[in-house]
Amino acid sequence: MVETVLFAMVTVFLGLRLYAVLGKRTGHEQSVRKPAEEPAVTTSAGSATDVRDNAPARVAGAAPVDQEATVGVRAIVAADNRFNPAEFIEGAKSAYAMILEDFWKGDVEGLSPYVSASVRDSFADAVKARTEAGEVLDNRLVRIDRAAIASASLEGRVARISVRFDADIAAVTRDAEGQVLAGSMTDALETHDVWTFEREIRSDDPNWILVDTDEAD
Repeated sequence: MVETVLFAMVTVFLGLRLYAVLGKRTGHEQSVRKPAEEPAVTTSAGSATDVRDNAPARVAGAAPVDQEATVGVRAIVAADNRFNPAEFIEGAKSAYAMILEDFWKGDVEGLSPYVSASVRDSFADAVKARTEAGEVLDNRLVRIDRAAIASASLEGRVARISVRFDADIAAVTRDAEGQVLAGSMTDALETHDVWTFEREIRSDDPNWILVDTDEAD
């Protein structure tokens, strides 16, 4: 079975509809009625490594895993015979694109089975605030430059994995009439996000639950 962050691409990813930020970000909005500022460019913490060394044979091919996460990844691999780090990352990238698009559209449907209660509430609050302000996001994911497992842990039966996404996003905020309030579709912003997922490894449900989203340091 191919398994990743909600890695059943058709049956699971299509039903997962969330992007909320519990920390610094609320969805790549531009500051309304202020000139867009170029964000500081940050670099990934730690170096990437291939988790094939001393890992089971099923971890075939390079998986982008930061050095600090290797111990946790190996623990999850050893405990869950369906987990493949390389496939996990590929699925996470697809989920990132789909989830962002749905958040930008304000789609709150179908969240409960796939996210924690606090994440869903934060998502709903952000969409509500945006709607009450009469603002519409017209954003586009240009590309994902890098996606890597930044941290991983196994506590009892619960696996927890954080993925760092470095991406370019064209971000525009419009009013209800479609007039541009902030941002530009021609100048992509460099964004650095960390999404954290959890799963009980002995569960028959292959889904990973999104429990936290934040801006990367």
